[in-house]
Amino acid sequence: MEAEAAKYIGAGLACIALAGAAIGLGTIFGNYLSGALRNPSAAPGQFTNLLIGFALTEFTGLLGFVMGMIILFAV
Repeated sequence: MEAEAAKYIGAGLACIALAGAAIGLGTIFGNYLSGALRNPSAAPGQFTNLLIGFALTEFTGLLGFVMGMIILFAV
């Protein structure tokens, strides 16, 4: 296998984290919305947890993207 092909395969595998982040974000916001509709008075108390979960999930996706770009364009 040539090194160029291996770089493309590695970058593609690193970017799988983007799909996981998208699924995670949908789950986080969907469950928050479901809980907020069931008990609106408890929704403000869980908003901080929502933002923390969003930030950590988004960081995971961005980290996968950055790793893919490093694999492709690093020397």
